[in-house]
Amino acid sequence: MVLRSRPAPRPLLACEIFPDRVLAARASVQRDFVELHTARQLPAGAVNPSLTAPNIADPSAVSQVVAEALAGVSGRSRDVIAVLPDAAVRTVLLEFDSLSQDAQEAAGVIRFRLKKSLPFDVEKSSLSYHAQAAGTAVKVVVSVALASVVHEYENLFIQAGYHPGVVLPSTLAALGTVDAGRPTLVIKVGERGTTVAIVDQQELRLFRTLDIALTNPAKLVDEVYPSLVFFQDQFGASVERILVGGVNSARELAPVLSSHTAAPIEDLVASRYIGGSLSGDTQSGPLAGVVGALLG
Repeated sequence: MVLRSRPAPRPLLACEIFPDRVLAARASVQRDFVELHTARQLPAGAVNPSLTAPNIADPSAVSQVVAEALAGVSGRSRDVIAVLPDAAVRTVLLEFDSLSQDAQEAAGVIRFRLKKSLPFDVEKSSLSYHAQAAGTAVKVVVSVALASVVHEYENLFIQAGYHPGVVLPSTLAALGTVDAGRPTLVIKVGERGTTVAIVDQQELRLFRTLDIALTNPAKLVDEVYPSLVFFQDQFGASVERILVGGVNSARELAPVLSSHTAAPIEDLVASRYIGGSLSGDTQSGPLAGVVGALLG
């Protein structure tokens, strides 16, 4: 799912902007694993993800960190997938009786549907959607953000000398490596919030953002549990697998998750997808966004 893209091969570089760091990665030419990645810390308060307010408090400092992170992995490439914080992008699941195949006309219909449900003016937004027929209906996954916010992030890469030809929100990017053929719950934990998604039968069935971070795993799991119940009631199936990524690992959440479900709990990013680190990072969880963006 792309907020903005140009018709060109998908880049082999991806870079995610976190509130506290920048993470850059390069995929192998075969796109079967991330061969190199690195992380660089950001000055405190330099990035403040928001749907409605400016996100980048210090563009010069952040752009410099982006340049430093990408310099270590980019080689000669200057095309990059920009991965944005979930808190800067609203992702919505919609259903229509029908939807025009003309992209501009369909986008207008989607904007009209979203008009009263967003905390910002939808006419001032960047919007991307993916439509899929489902019986007699059309199900649509929409990513929408203020155009000014998207431009803030794009400009960081442009100032660093790179072209952000593809822009993705973090959790949608992370779903790129998830097997969506069976009921799977994805939990992506951040330092300021958590995103929950459920995929099944090659569809995104549920997508929620929670104002619960890593500090209280038990409370986090209590907030996630209603999503399991909703999926079972709505679709008549149980989640068969749980994938955990972000700042928490499966090992950290498994003890509390296992009290609510018997589904196996695994890390969102499998070790086979990860190559060398220039910054000595050993955790795979934070790499979920760039790995999914590059390999999905």
